[in-house]
Amino acid sequence: MDTIKQSAENKMKKSISALKNEFNSIRTGRASASIFDKIRVEYYGTPTPLNQLATISIPEARLIVIQPFDKNSLNEIERAIFASDLGLTPGNDGKVIRINIPPLTEQRRKELSKQAKNIGENSKIAIRNIRRDSNDLIKKGDFSEDEVKSGQTEIQELTDKYIKEVDIVFKEKEKEIMEV
Repeated sequence: MDTIKQSAENKMKKSISALKNEFNSIRTGRASASIFDKIRVEYYGTPTPLNQLATISIPEARLIVIQPFDKNSLNEIERAIFASDLGLTPGNDGKVIRINIPPLTEQRRKELSKQAKNIGENSKIAIRNIRRDSNDLIKKGDFSEDEVKSGQTEIQELTDKYIKEVDIVFKEKEKEIMEV
C-alpha cells in the first residue's frame, strides 16, 4: 500500500515539475532566458538546443543578448527564433543577437493567461489520472476492505494537495503575465 502511495506522490510531483517547465516557456512582459528552452537550432544538420550553442544573457529588464559560441551559427539561431511561436524579432549585428522584449498588449496578456490556464487544467487531469490508476492498483491488491478505504482516502488527500499546488503555480504565472 505504501509503495502505491509513494509512487503516486512521485508521479504527482513530476506533474508539478512539468507544469513549471511548461510555464517557463510562456513569454511574459519581461526578459527571461527560459523562454528559449524549447528552441532547437539546425546546427550542422542536427537540431540542437539553443542554450548549447550560445550564451543567453539579460543585461536589462526588456533586453536579451544571445552570443553564439560559433559565429557561423548566428544566422541559424536567428532563423530558429523567427520560426518559433514566441513573436520576437531578433536583431543580428554580426557578433551577437539582440532581442528587445516589447511590452505585452492587454489582448496578448489575456491570450497567454488563457493558455496558462489550459496548461494548468491539463496538469490537473494528469494528477486525477494518477489518482485513478493508484485507486485501481489498491482495489486489485490483496488488501482488506478497510485498508482499501483508507488507501483511497490517502490517495484523495494527495490528489487534493497537488491540485491546490497547480492552482498556486497558475495564480503566480497569471500574476506575472498580467503585470504591466
